[in-house]
Amino acid sequence: MSEDVNISGDNGGGLVRSITWKQGTLIVLGIPVLILPSLYDVSGILWAFSIIAWTVSVVQGFIQNAAFGELITTFPDAEGIPSATSRVLTPPNASRYHYKKFIAAFGAWGYWFAWTPAPAVFSILMANYLSDYFSFFGEMNFTILSVTIGVLVIGAFLLVNLRGLSKGASAGLVLAILSIVPMSIVLAATFFTGDFQISNISNGWLPPDWAWGPMDIVMLFGCLGLLQWSACAWEGVVIYGPEYKNPGSDVPKSLLACGFICLFLYFFMSTAVFGSLGVDGVEEAGTATLVPIAVMVFGEAGASLAVMLLVAGMLLIIQTGFLGGSRSLYSLARSGNMPRFFTKTTKNGAPIWCLLFAFAVNVALIFVGTPVAIIAGSGMGYCIGIAVALTAYYISKTNPRFKDLPRGWYAPRGWKYVALVMIFFQLLVLFPFLGYWNYTIYGIFPTMLGLFIILIYVPVWFIVQRYEGKDAA
Repeated sequence: MSEDVNISGDNGGGLVRSITWKQGTLIVLGIPVLILPSLYDVSGILWAFSIIAWTVSVVQGFIQNAAFGELITTFPDAEGIPSATSRVLTPPNASRYHYKKFIAAFGAWGYWFAWTPAPAVFSILMANYLSDYFSFFGEMNFTILSVTIGVLVIGAFLLVNLRGLSKGASAGLVLAILSIVPMSIVLAATFFTGDFQISNISNGWLPPDWAWGPMDIVMLFGCLGLLQWSACAWEGVVIYGPEYKNPGSDVPKSLLACGFICLFLYFFMSTAVFGSLGVDGVEEAGTATLVPIAVMVFGEAGASLAVMLLVAGMLLIIQTGFLGGSRSLYSLARSGNMPRFFTKTTKNGAPIWCLLFAFAVNVALIFVGTPVAIIAGSGMGYCIGIAVALTAYYISKTNPRFKDLPRGWYAPRGWKYVALVMIFFQLLVLFPFLGYWNYTIYGIFPTMLGLFIILIYVPVWFIVQRYEGKDAA
């Protein structure tokens, strides 16, 4: 397919088959940047063992994303994972209030909440870095600085992406060059300058009071629940299923490319950071873990360089989250689970009202002021979204309505049983343990905030069904 093709949309435009697997990969290339602030969050509990935790979390992503790759190529015109999930779970002729339709919608809402807040989180972090290292920004009111940055940065991406997804991919390439490549160079340099010391890892492998007791295991899985928010999030390439020119080949290629990039970078970056700084150095650096490493390699001037690289990396992940959240909301609306006006697209195939809503939500979330409070809720929403999507994959492999459908790509034989295990792992292990982890480390506020945003969709869904819902045909 060499030309762009319109797929759907109430205005006669709709999402457009305009990108290749390479462009899909570029759009989510910012995912590895998420490791930098999260290194600090986890290091206080797992110390250098977090290197293993990061690697295991990316491997978990391979397990889940193999199922999603097959699911989305079974429904190549579905608007990503939420849409494909709705098609599987919603029975024919289902009433507008059917419980399976609600489950599909609730999972899609959790998935939307997992993607959407990234721009707000990193707008706050950008303000934090700029105010800490540049006196001009430090003299400004922090809330005003955060909101100003959010409006300018997210607004700029809004304008870029209104021109279509391929334009967003081009922006992703530029930002990848400005962030991922320099970060990798800075971290790789530590292996040649002598700053990397394996003893920094071996001497701080686990806290001295770690005994692998029940509470240690709970905190470990709580960390894994937090880590998957970033380390498994490269399934985002699947969101753009109806916008790939050849989904059957583009989706698995993009998934594998993103997976191997993340597997290497998450292991390499966490190893380089702990090997260079040690546990005490990571604790002292806080979320700005790259700054002292840049100083080691380049001298004091490296601090300013590192801040600018971090800011560039945050721009990249803001782009990724902005696109992922808007596409998830579009899918909810197309399935009849959010107001119908969210399905409107521009002539370039951009979901205009979804993008505008994502902009407004993120600007509002900036006023929360605490990135951890936002991330905590996103992580719990992610557990729900992934579990429901894996349920849809299992049903698509066992239900007579779907199991004989042609598929553009197949996960390994017997993968439906692997998916079944992962469903229980998400709902019975990661979700509750992450909630407990949040409560133990940061108090009750982030846990309750996350639960509130997740559960608020219940009355919203019933209102939408009451006024705009329809029975399935």
